[in-house]
Amino acid sequence: MASSDIETALHAARALILADLTARDVAEAEVVSMVEKAVTHRRWWLEQWPDGAEFVLGLLAQDVQDALLEAYGRWPLCTACAAEGDPHALSVEPELGSEPHWACGKNATVVAPVGRLT
Repeated sequence: MASSDIETALHAARALILADLTARDVAEAEVVSMVEKAVTHRRWWLEQWPDGAEFVLGLLAQDVQDALLEAYGRWPLCTACAAEGDPHALSVEPELGSEPHWACGKNATVVAPVGRLT
């Protein structure tokens, strides 16, 4: 995979993650810095395993989710179950696959593709 292909995959994934963060009103400067750090890490990862480009979006989403958990708490929260009073985060499914989506593990439903949260 050429360097330009790696950058294209990373920039596309970054844009989709930022769209989800913006949709849930958490795209603050510190959070965007977390995204940039995750992108840097995944750039190295893609250089080592170029065939992993189709997985980079889901992995980047998980990286940002993990960073947010450590710094701020669970993200993104499941809005479908919010009325039940048990706030919980959505998860990325499949954990390693193409076309990742946000899913609610509590009621086993797909909420949205990564990059399309509302």
